[in-house]
Amino acid sequence: MSPSVSSLMNLDLSLLAQRLGRLCQQAQLEVTAAESCTGGGIASAITSVAGSSAYFTTGYVTYANTAKTRLLGVPETTLNAHGAVSDAVVKAMVAGACRESGAGLAVAVSGVAGPDGGSEAKPVGTVWLAWGDADQQQAERFVFPGDRQAVREQAVRQALAGLIVRLAEKVGDGSEK
Repeated sequence: MSPSVSSLMNLDLSLLAQRLGRLCQQAQLEVTAAESCTGGGIASAITSVAGSSAYFTTGYVTYANTAKTRLLGVPETTLNAHGAVSDAVVKAMVAGACRESGAGLAVAVSGVAGPDGGSEAKPVGTVWLAWGDADQQQAERFVFPGDRQAVREQAVRQALAGLIVRLAEKVGDGSEK
């Protein structure tokens, strides 16, 4: 049985990163991250594990929309139509990150970490995450409570937990501790 995201959310970031690494090696799969509001926090967590270069070779911090377009191929029309904090953009970020890096699995994040920048439709704490590969992506919207640091940390945890769940499903083993 695969672990649930909620069962993973209280784990220490280093434990999440270690578990992700074991699953990547078991699946013989490289992962990548395309980040906006987390500013490299996902990549930092993953690479805190010794030997992570075996399954994580490339990460993208695309804080500006121009970087999302230039580095990941996110269409300007998608950014204009939906805004950077949207399901369409994080899905395009996942596809672009996999395409550009050659990784088999990616996570992407874009959000409003605050304290400013929120709106009625996208209040501070709104974060879109997506997981998938170059061909297929799943996105989910979250509204995380707290200040900028808390929002960013919760987004990193959610990103890693989502990768773990997807990899555990791939390798068919949720017992990994």
